[in-house]
Amino acid sequence: MKEQSGEPGVIAQHWFAVMRECGDDVRELLHDGHPTACAGDAAFAYVNAFTSHVNVGFFRGAEIADPAGLLEGFGKYMRHVKLRPANNVDAAALTKLIETAYIDMKERLKAK
Repeated sequence: MKEQSGEPGVIAQHWFAVMRECGDDVRELLHDGHPTACAGDAAFAYVNAFTSHVNVGFFRGAEIADPAGLLEGFGKYMRHVKLRPANNVDAAALTKLIETAYIDMKERLKAK
């Protein structure tokens, strides 16, 4: 993420910082080379910075509320939001998705 030059790197760093701010128990790691945010030991979100866009992804994205319809993807569990430097994103809605993913993962951990 820090190696990605230009605006995609800045966008990725911004949204990963939002993930970090979800709670005191948020841990960071690299999963398959991508910055990943965890609630305790369970991954809830990640960022991928590419040349022309950034993916903000959610490990259980198929199961969280997305009232703004930002999520893309067709996997059984994972979904992502694709951010392009030229396009504006609904920052409040994406922040809410990140918070929702974090809370969802914390609830899953409690249920175990």
